[in-house]
Amino acid sequence: MAQSGAGSTSPGRASSRPTVHRDWKRITGLYLLIAPAVLLVFLFHYVPFYGIVISFCDFTPYLGMFRSPWVGFEYFKYFLSDAKFWSVAANTVYISFLDLVFGFPAPIIFALLANEIVSRPFKKVMQTISYLPHFLSWVVVFGIFYQFLSPSFGFIMHLVVRLGGKPVNIMADARLFRPIVVSAEIWKGVGWGSILYFAALAGVEEQLYEAAYIDGAGRWRMVFSVTLPGIFPMIVLLLIFRISGLFSVGFDRIFVFSNPLNYSVSDVIGTYVYRLGLMQAQYSRSAAIGLTQSVIAFGLLYGANRLSGRIAGVALW
Repeated sequence: MAQSGAGSTSPGRASSRPTVHRDWKRITGLYLLIAPAVLLVFLFHYVPFYGIVISFCDFTPYLGMFRSPWVGFEYFKYFLSDAKFWSVAANTVYISFLDLVFGFPAPIIFALLANEIVSRPFKKVMQTISYLPHFLSWVVVFGIFYQFLSPSFGFIMHLVVRLGGKPVNIMADARLFRPIVVSAEIWKGVGWGSILYFAALAGVEEQLYEAAYIDGAGRWRMVFSVTLPGIFPMIVLLLIFRISGLFSVGFDRIFVFSNPLNYSVSDVIGTYVYRLGLMQAQYSRSAAIGLTQSVIAFGLLYGANRLSGRIAGVALW
């Protein structure tokens, strides 16, 4: 019996080895495929962590990070007591809040409207066209907006003059800066931001629409009773990420649209740190501000995730 049992298990072990070998070869190929991306993320996102030391020392390039005098939280106290910092922080939060209120629903609305298009060829063409602005640099986007809003040759100002009005330099009006940059963000990102919602819409079961139609639901009723609940987890997850970015605004967008006439509303933390770090060589102070900004972003992410898990039942972890 012992010999029989041993003989019966040996073939099983022998037959499992080729399977494990084949699986290992397949998995190894996948790991090698993703290895360059992992290496890039490690080099550009994790290796620079050692630069946090600059925030706690009086850094000079000649001495280096580890030989510069240690000052602890001196630069954190310095910028927290600076009225200019709180001014740019208020501008940052205000613009981020406008992006959240007006920019976050835009891809959702666009995806819902595109989902109602019956013609598939037209739907694909429209989606492709909506993605294109995402690949334009902010310099090009600013040039496009300037072509429309310029007081000398802009299309809108030309129309205003034709209607009997006077040309106005909209790009230099501080009152209009925030609406312009928020509109530019929506125009540039609405198509690309809707990709995940299109993927979520593709996962909604068609039987739910058929059941709603049998129950007498119209198109609007289906949207609120079937479509939105189907993509609700995706909406919540993306909302969590947007909330975590309330204390930061894209530097490129603000930098190209700002000018000395609208600095009072266009100066945000990103441009403030740019001036301190690169133009005034205050490396430690700018690093302290950047570290504080990252810590606040993590706190917002953690808080939004916990709140979402308790209220909506959807969370990142």
